Amino acid sequence: MDNFIVNLEKYAELVVKIGVNLTKGQDLMIESPMECLDLTRLIVKKAYEAGANYVQVNWQDDVITRSRLESAHDDALDYYPVWYTDMLERFVENGGALLNIKVPDPDLYAGIDSSIISRASKAMATARSKYQQYVRTSTFSWCLIKAPTVAWASKVYADLPEEERVDAMWDAIFRFNRVYENDPVSAWRTHIEQLKRVRKVLNEKQYSALQYRAAGTDLRVELPEGHIWLGGDKANESGIRFVANMPTEEVFTMPKRTGVHGTVSSTKPLNINGALVDRFSFRFEDGKVVEYKAEVGYEHLARLLDMDEGARYLGEVALVPYDSPISNMDRIFYNTGIDENASCHLALGSCYPINIKDGASMSNDELKAHGGNTSLIHVDFMIGTADLEIDGVLQDGSTEPIFRGGNWALAF
Repeated sequence: MDNFIVNLEKYAELVVKIGVNLTKGQDLMIESPMECLDLTRLIVKKAYEAGANYVQVNWQDDVITRSRLESAHDDALDYYPVWYTDMLERFVENGGALLNIKVPDPDLYAGIDSSIISRASKAMATARSKYQQYVRTSTFSWCLIKAPTVAWASKVYADLPEEERVDAMWDAIFRFNRVYENDPVSAWRTHIEQLKRVRKVLNEKQYSALQYRAAGTDLRVELPEGHIWLGGDKANESGIRFVANMPTEEVFTMPKRTGVHGTVSSTKPLNINGALVDRFSFRFEDGKVVEYKAEVGYEHLARLLDMDEGARYLGEVALVPYDSPISNMDRIFYNTGIDENASCHLALGSCYPINIKDGASMSNDELKAHGGNTSLIHVDFMIGTADLEIDGVLQDGSTEPIFRGGNWALAF
């Protein structure tokens, strides 16, 4: 137990110093499940020690979240409070940082009609569109982290006795966040430097397209002129560097909106707003999903693709080697923030404007003209396998291997 408390404190310090990289005089907002009280209290303590002016904790509870969709009157499903979005926008504009302990129950909305989930999700996404633009342009520091809840741990470690599941989840979280290192902060800085070396090589290559081949996948993804590979940390508009997702193993960029052709198959389940989708595939023509299948959760996938016009186009392409820390655990976590860092992945919906030169200052129309996609959604799905091959198409039309056997074929 003593070692656990020590590691929990190291984790709290890590997410404050590396995740949001809090600076003296900043406000911090924490969004946390009620089950994560002990970790949240430690994070608050570490934040004040780092010089926070004020720490606001917004508590969340899955039972309360589900009760709205089960019991609210019909008109309420299309409502999202403007006063709350105003608060979020003002918080960002005043230089605050956000830390979100994001661990939704994978079966949270089991049994609830997909149309109800879709309506509520669309209302929230529409109301928070300006705030999400702040997120996607890295206007402020934000970080998503993980901590066990009973429901999530029971889903991931269903093969273990009930009393061992939460402890097993803590062990996994500490491992893939390098908490067991003597100096986790230093270990993370070393890791970020390695990801920077990877993205530097890719940015120098400036591939015109990527070609994917694996079982169920034969896909060509064109990349727009001036695209930028990112990974590890990034800088907010004040120049403060932060890590948006912990753990992170990816490097990612923007695909050309109309330049995706072929078929791709998922390799891990996808949790869409508390509803599970699994064993699905897409066929793209001129960037758009024109055909799709799913053995589990087809109706939820259909609702997602109909969210808006941009939901059927890609907004992100990300590379993660199969031989990586999370992948080597050989376990599905039913949490996109973790599973996407165990697998190459793509994302439906909005791009990150920072993935193209001068993108952060572009309007949506300008972004679209430069090859970017805009949408209310941004949903990552995993496509990495042990047999995945990826070729990079150079500007002269020649190709070279980027991935072979699911891992990097380039030297960094």
